[in-house]
Amino acid sequence: MSIKQSELILNPDGSVYHLNLRPEHIAKNIIFVGDQDRVDKISKHFDTIEFTTQKREFKTTTGTYKNKQFSVMSTGIGPDNIDIVLNELDALVNINLETRQPKKELTSLNIVRIGTSGSLQADIPVNSFVIGSHGLDLNGMLHSYQIDEISNLDMENAFLKHTNWSSKKAHPIIVNNSKELENKLKSSKTFQGITATAGGFYGPQGRILRLAIQDNDLNHKIDSFNFNGNRITNLEMETSAIYGLSKLLGHNACSINAIIANRANGTFSENPGKAVADLIEYTLEKLIQ
Repeated sequence: MSIKQSELILNPDGSVYHLNLRPEHIAKNIIFVGDQDRVDKISKHFDTIEFTTQKREFKTTTGTYKNKQFSVMSTGIGPDNIDIVLNELDALVNINLETRQPKKELTSLNIVRIGTSGSLQADIPVNSFVIGSHGLDLNGMLHSYQIDEISNLDMENAFLKHTNWSSKKAHPIIVNNSKELENKLKSSKTFQGITATAGGFYGPQGRILRLAIQDNDLNHKIDSFNFNGNRITNLEMETSAIYGLSKLLGHNACSINAIIANRANGTFSENPGKAVADLIEYTLEKLIQ
């Protein structure tokens, strides 16, 4: 049965609705960034530019770097945007947009997020790089899908107990990264640990301005969690959604972040732009090996 027009919306030119892309516009190797301006900071390293487009916060440039084709895409901020991006990317490679039917032979994309994040551990300094071994979903978006096959129930239950997690909040979900991509990215320069993903920047990440938050000790509970050597290293707003949807859809995903703040000791990078630039060059070189 064909997918209804209301469920998979296409633009008049046949491109997917939000991303403004057609299947021929994207590579199988995708780099996600949050900030649309960061797309150019990556694509300036490309040897060739084949295509570029932008609609709203979603900017995409496809080109080659040392004979390997990449698409760089800005997702904007938050798990809700990742829901749009992952589903529309998957539609581009795994749904026939003319017949609106899923393809019999499915394509797996390789998705690497290059982001910025705050460290929760005192021993992970600003300007370092952290690979998310898992995504800890604290925002609840993934509960819209059937996630039993991708969750780590024992670790999730240990986290619930350790944090005395409120029953009014969404049940946390912990999802593995792609070990294949992790092995490409890791080195003596990288730290690894669980990347927690919140649904907001202030209260959901334990920041207090004028509003009281539900749990004043949330960050301490998070950074003191350890399950069989797995600790939570950093906190941001996209990784768990990328990992969860990628696992469900059959894609490979890994997130690597430049640490520009250390929440444990209250420090902030003196030159966050350089930290991001260094991470971009590091990641591109790792991905072509």
